[in-house]
Amino acid sequence: MSLTAGSRPDGTRPPTAVEEPTAAVATVVAKERVPRRESRASKVPWRIRLRRDRALILMTMPVIVLLLLFNYVPLLGNIVAFQDYDPYVSSNGVTAIFHSPWVGVEQFSRMVDDPLFWDAAKNTILLFGLQLVLFFPVPIALALVINSVIRPRVRAVAQAIMYLPHFFSWVLVVTVFQQIFGGAGIIAQTLEDHGWSGFDLMTNADLFKYLVTAQAVWKDAGWGIIVFLAALAAVSTDLYEAAAMDGAGRWRRMWHVTLPALRPVIALLLVLRVGDALSVGFEQFLLQRYAVGAGASEVLDTYVWNMGIQNGDFSYAAAVGLVKGAIGVCLVLGANKVAHLLGEQGVYKK
Repeated sequence: MSLTAGSRPDGTRPPTAVEEPTAAVATVVAKERVPRRESRASKVPWRIRLRRDRALILMTMPVIVLLLLFNYVPLLGNIVAFQDYDPYVSSNGVTAIFHSPWVGVEQFSRMVDDPLFWDAAKNTILLFGLQLVLFFPVPIALALVINSVIRPRVRAVAQAIMYLPHFFSWVLVVTVFQQIFGGAGIIAQTLEDHGWSGFDLMTNADLFKYLVTAQAVWKDAGWGIIVFLAALAAVSTDLYEAAAMDGAGRWRRMWHVTLPALRPVIALLLVLRVGDALSVGFEQFLLQRYAVGAGASEVLDTYVWNMGIQNGDFSYAAAVGLVKGAIGVCLVLGANKVAHLLGEQGVYKK
């Protein structure tokens, strides 16, 4: 068989100099279209965008109003942290702010010298670290277990049962634990009926930190399960099939496919959790305060409540709350920066 000039042994003709870069040029052109579209969208006048999105803006207006009234307007009251605030110098508490003497950073100096404040801060940090280690991995593990269930009905029932305690109040949660682990609870009574000595876990100050962590896990793990299951639902089944064809077992598929898919959600929830480090709970500790004593149950939230509401020292309580909020903001920014360094988006982009 004779070959023509410029042809291959199989009879096909190689691409010419004009045809060869066509695919590369098309790829470059396709990549350049995206920023052009984004730049065009950003050049749309704000009046046109306001008219276009007016329905969505009207839907969010009630939420914005509530957020301003109950979250941002009260921030103006933090000025009492720099005063010797007395609500009785005027007819109402708002005008009393303008008549209270200015003391500068005296309340903050008092906070630094107060050993009770440092005890509350130590308990708060200890409880946060314990809850971060013991509480955070539980929703991930339960979500992986539920996701591995084949039958959808069994999966839905298990998810509903685990999510149900999230709707319980802390009063009900503490009552349930009291009926189980208290001195007159089911476990103690069963042990006494069989000749063993009972116990009262609800009044044990040494085990109180583990008790409140178990309560938090039982109450809020269901919410985390839903978040992680939503992230798992977005994972393509083709990845699992490709990994199985390559010989990866169940554990290898979980390590190389499932956990990388959960990593952005884990990073986001960790940032939010770290930002809420100094708010380990208020009702939960206040309800059990008199059972174990203030030494084991005093955290920053209950300390602010005791100093401000019970003792009427509003300026000092406002100073502690202001420091607590400022540290929380710094923790969020720092944790989000670490998430960016690890290649994750975090709460907001760079």
